[in-house]
Amino acid sequence: MIILPAIDIKDNKCVRLSQGNFNKVTVYSSDPLEMALKWEEKGAEYLHLVDLDGARSQALINRESIEKIVKNINIPVQIGGGIRDEEKVKNLLDLGVTRVILGTAAVENIKLVEDLIAEYGSEKIVVGIDAKDGKVATRGWEVISQIDSLSLCKELEKIGVETIVYTDIAKDGMLQGPNFSIYEELMDKTNLDIVASGGISFIEDIKRLKKMDIYGAIIGKAFYDSLLKFEEVMECLV
Repeated sequence: MIILPAIDIKDNKCVRLSQGNFNKVTVYSSDPLEMALKWEEKGAEYLHLVDLDGARSQALINRESIEKIVKNINIPVQIGGGIRDEEKVKNLLDLGVTRVILGTAAVENIKLVEDLIAEYGSEKIVVGIDAKDGKVATRGWEVISQIDSLSLCKELEKIGVETIVYTDIAKDGMLQGPNFSIYEELMDKTNLDIVASGGISFIEDIKRLKKMDIYGAIIGKAFYDSLLKFEEVMECLV
């Protein structure tokens, strides 16, 4: 299982939101690159970036921070947030991003996902499923659809998607543990590589996800609020 420290970027600062609420922002660093270098130095294998402004409005407010991170660290980076067309996908991959995460696009234009996989390969194109009560959310979590998240995952697998980042919005930033039941269901009913996101707060959470043989786990707030120490998390994976 790989651990992906999260760097959520808003106004070129490293922040965290509670349950995706843009009015509940905690700033952890005014320098996202400094944070990225810190995670690399600690031994992170992969970084997870979220362009929060992009997710909400598709604006390129945070491009400078994203570019600095990709150019100055030696570990792979995946990024999500407002990636809804091929031009943006190509720009990010050309910048040096290892893989891009499509969220809203996967719901509103699944043919685009299929075309992008054909063009760039499934190792470069990941889909982020953000869900509340099992229903998929879009547009920076501000719109809750009536689409069942498990059904969408099965449909995405059929068109060639191999990796899913699944976030339970109700758990995100709340430090109450992840939604294990949905991850168990996804592992049981699909062959997708699942990256768990949202609510991971304790070493017991990590051990349970590892026992489930889940592909990866994204950790944000628990690291930043020192509920989890990176070194302890890595030790329990050995």
